[in-house]
Amino acid sequence: HLVPSGGGLVQPGGSLRLSCAASGFRQNYYAVGWFRQAPGKEPEGVACIAGDGNTHYTDTMKGRVTISRDNAKNTVYLQLSGAKADDTADYYCSADPERSCTEMIVRPNDYRGQGTQVTVAA
Repeated sequence: HLVPSGGGLVQPGGSLRLSCAASGFRQNYYAVGWFRQAPGKEPEGVACIAGDGNTHYTDTMKGRVTISRDNAKNTVYLQLSGAKADDTADYYCSADPERSCTEMIVRPNDYRGQGTQVTVAA
């Protein structure tokens, strides 16, 4: 079970860190991905961290987000920097015991679940 949190209002150009807390399993054994769905748009992949720690980013978000994990807290983080209005979306996370990050990140609809809302506005 994964629970995303940390969303809120952020000013354009600002930063925000989202958390994805795992319970009932060790998230570092799996690929864990972050996805988002903006109002009126289809879900899209954002970033993924593999069990071996390798990270993957979509071209859209590369350079503005950093995915990381804290195994002691059993949590995966997504740091968003240089926030833009287009980053306004519901952000959600999921783990997959079978798929690689490369496979997960292009299948955001397969992982839609509870999210945390990020709103970028002045």
